[in-house]
Amino acid sequence: MKKYLLLSLFCAGIISASAQTKEEVKPFTKPKLVVGIVVDQMRYDYLVRFWDRYQEGGFKRLVNEGFNCKNNHFNYIPTYTAVGHSSVYTGTTPKAHGVIGNNWYDKVEDRMVYCTEDAKVNSVGTESDAGKMSPWRMTSSTMTDQLKLATVSKGKVIGVSVKDRGSILPAGHAADAAYWFHGSDEGVWITSDYYMEELPKWVKKFNKSDAAESYKKVWNTLYDIDTYTQSIADQNPYEGAFKVEKAAVFPHDLPAIWDENGKFDLIKGVPFGNSLTADFAMAAIEGEDMGKDEITDFLALSFSSSDYVGHRYGVSAVETEDMYLRLDQDIARLLEFLDKKVGQGEYTVFLTSDHAAVEVPAYLEDLKIPGGYVSNKEFHAKLNEFLTETFNSDALIKNISNGQIFLDQEVIKGLGITSRVIEDAIVNEIKNYDHVAQAYTGYAMRNTEFTKGIAAKLQEGYNFRRSGDVVFVWDAGYLATSSRTGTSHGSGYAYDTHAPLLFFGKGIKHGETVKRTEIPDIANTISALLGIAFPSGKNGEPISEVLE
Repeated sequence: MKKYLLLSLFCAGIISASAQTKEEVKPFTKPKLVVGIVVDQMRYDYLVRFWDRYQEGGFKRLVNEGFNCKNNHFNYIPTYTAVGHSSVYTGTTPKAHGVIGNNWYDKVEDRMVYCTEDAKVNSVGTESDAGKMSPWRMTSSTMTDQLKLATVSKGKVIGVSVKDRGSILPAGHAADAAYWFHGSDEGVWITSDYYMEELPKWVKKFNKSDAAESYKKVWNTLYDIDTYTQSIADQNPYEGAFKVEKAAVFPHDLPAIWDENGKFDLIKGVPFGNSLTADFAMAAIEGEDMGKDEITDFLALSFSSSDYVGHRYGVSAVETEDMYLRLDQDIARLLEFLDKKVGQGEYTVFLTSDHAAVEVPAYLEDLKIPGGYVSNKEFHAKLNEFLTETFNSDALIKNISNGQIFLDQEVIKGLGITSRVIEDAIVNEIKNYDHVAQAYTGYAMRNTEFTKGIAAKLQEGYNFRRSGDVVFVWDAGYLATSSRTGTSHGSGYAYDTHAPLLFFGKGIKHGETVKRTEIPDIANTISALLGIAFPSGKNGEPISEVLE
C-alpha cells in the first residue's frame, strides 16, 4: 500500500524523484587528468608583486577560480631543487624519502653523488651520458606511484622538465616516461632505458621540428622596459652576465652569444626554456592521449628556467620580472589547451615551487639589511686546524657539503674515541665562528625530538643513513659563495621556504587560507582528492579546505 501511495504522490508532483532515490555521494573525485606544476625558485611574493601585470588566463585564473594557500612553507632544510620536487610528490621530507640534496656525499660510495645518476641505465635519444638517470635513490613512493598502483597501471604518468631531476623525481618509480631537455649542440628531449628502449614517434617528431631552434633569438623585455617598476634598474652591480656579454642588461642577444654559452643549453637560462617546456608538455598530452578516458592520468610538469634566471640575476631584477610575465603567458596557453583537449572542468591542477630564494646579499648589504657572504674554504680550513690541534689528526673530516660535516669513522676508531666526542667538539667550536647561526650533532638529530624552529627543520631534512655527523646553518641573508652577483637558496628561513600553493579545477573549492600549510600536504591532498592510498612515507596531511 505504501508503494502505491508514494507513486501517487510522485505523479501528483507532491514529492520529487530526489526524495525517493538518494543521490550517491562518492568519497573521491576522478579528473581525467591531473597536472602538477612546479615552478623552480618561485617565491610566494611573485604572485603579489607582479599581480597587476599578469593577464587573466594565467596566474590570475588559477587564483580567481581556484584555491590559494597563502601561508605555504617548506618544513625542512635544505631547500634545494631535487629535495623540493621529491617532497612535493612523496608527501614527506628528506628524513623519509632520502633525497638530501641535488648532490651529496655518499658514505658508502665515499664520493659525491648526483640525485638521479644511475650507471645501470642507458641514454635514450642521445649518444651522450645525459640520459643515464633514474629515480632509484628516492626511497619513498610518490603520489604518481600510488596512482599507478590504484589504476593497475592503466593511468598514464609522464614527467616533463628541462632538468632531469625536475622530471624524474616527480614522475616517480613506476612512471610511463620522464623526459628532459639535452642542450649542448643537440637540443633534443631525451629519456633513459629505465622507462623505454626507444623514443615514441611523437617525441622524435618534436625533436625533428624547429621547436628548440625557434627560441634561438633575442631576449628583450615583453613590454617597454620603463614599465618594469617592480624591479631595480636594469644596469646594477648585483647581476651576472652571460659569457662574452659586456653587461647584464637587455637585450640579451642569444644568437650572438650562442657558442660561448653552451649552445642549446642557453635556452634553459632564459624564459624561452619555459615556453619550450610548455610546448613539449602539450605535445605529450596530445601524443599520449592523456585525459581522454575516465581513468585519471598525471602530467608532472616542472618549469626550470625561472631557477636559472634567478640564480644569475636575483630576486629584484628586470629579468626576473620579465621571466614571470612570460611564464604567466605560458601557463595561460597551457590552461586554454587543457580546456580544449581534456575539457573545462575535467582536469585538476596544482601549482607550487621547489624552493624560493634570498635577495642578492650584496643588495641587502647596500640597504643595510642583514646579509652577506661566507667562505666554505675558510670555514673548512679553520675547523681542520682546530681538530688537528685538539685531536692530533688532520684527517677527521671526510666532506663538508649542504651544511653537513661528514667524519672519517675509521680514523676516529684509530684514535680510541667515539664519534660523539668529535661531534660535540665541533659544535662547541663552530658556534663561535662568524655567521654560524646554529649547529647540532648527528647524535642529537637521531636521539632528540625537535618540534619547532630551525632544529625541527634540520631534523626533517636529516636522513638516518645518508646525512652527516654535524649539521649547521648560516645566519639569515648569508650565502656561502665567492660571487657577489645573483642569488641562491637552501636555508630554512622564510625567504627560502615561503612558496606559492594553488589548486584549480575539478574537485577543488574556490577560496583561500592564511592557515599554515606545508609542502608534504600537497601529495596527500591530491591523494585524498583521487581516493588513492597515500605515499609510503606520508607525514603531511590533506588540506581539507581545498577539497569539495
